[in-house]
Amino acid sequence: MKYNAHALGKDAELSVEREGLRIGQRFLDYADVDAMCPINHRVLIDTVAGEQIEISMLGFSFDGFWEELLDCYGKRALESLFVDEEQLMLCEGEYAIPGESGRGRIALYPDAVCVLPQTRRAVRIPLCFTSDIRLDGYRLDFTMRAGETYTVAKMGYDTKPFAERAMQRADQVKKERAAAAQKLPVNAPFTEKGLFRTERPDQYWNAAFAPGVCAVELYAGEDAATYLYRFREKRETFALQLEIAMEAMGVHREVIYLTDAQLAEKPLYRMSVDRTPAVRFLRARSDGRLIHSAGHARRLMEYLKNA
Repeated sequence: MKYNAHALGKDAELSVEREGLRIGQRFLDYADVDAMCPINHRVLIDTVAGEQIEISMLGFSFDGFWEELLDCYGKRALESLFVDEEQLMLCEGEYAIPGESGRGRIALYPDAVCVLPQTRRAVRIPLCFTSDIRLDGYRLDFTMRAGETYTVAKMGYDTKPFAERAMQRADQVKKERAAAAQKLPVNAPFTEKGLFRTERPDQYWNAAFAPGVCAVELYAGEDAATYLYRFREKRETFALQLEIAMEAMGVHREVIYLTDAQLAEKPLYRMSVDRTPAVRFLRARSDGRLIHSAGHARRLMEYLKNA
């Protein structure tokens, strides 16, 4: 829908679109939005670059504009988190995630809880990596295997049914993934295996470790490359972040190997990296790729042997 308002120092026609907000001749991609806030019938948008855009004089269209903007921003965030499962519940409530707290939309999916704030801190909380889910009054805490805690609260009468369904789904997802993982092959020299976020049994990954290095092979329908990593953390710490990152990205492997310059040209993937700490962790430890070609097996063994 189009709106008439005052923005960027002049009267302008606004159009809320799937990938961003059009303000007159300017297009603001949602990947470049840091935060949005409605104040006194104005909308303030802070950009990642540090600019603040004020939108005013919307008149009676203010509520409709804000709701459409917030809805499209949230949907684009979900798209960047590769969430395409059926939504089970959608609530309004408070949240506390590492580094931020506030109020926003909270959604339950078959395999995750998503927090959709008015900032670029949207998160997908994978239920398969929860170590504990605890309801205390109107507060629901998700403690993860990596140690961090996510909290959603004050969702009114939706709190208890949301908690019950989240707990049920967490138990079910863990059982399903454990059963699927048991059937995965491990191809030497790889010793570890894991799942993407997919139901296809032919899409999975293997990992080989040597002191301070890891080689990861992705079986995702294309025979392309082996991904190499160097790390200083304990092997268990790196292995868990690897597992979380692989589950988060699904088969969108470009997210882990595109350079920062290439990533800058793909707004959706920029949003994905920005909102997924485990993917940032993995990218920061990248040590290149081994393309599948003649001599690949030899070069892989040399990499692991010379670590």
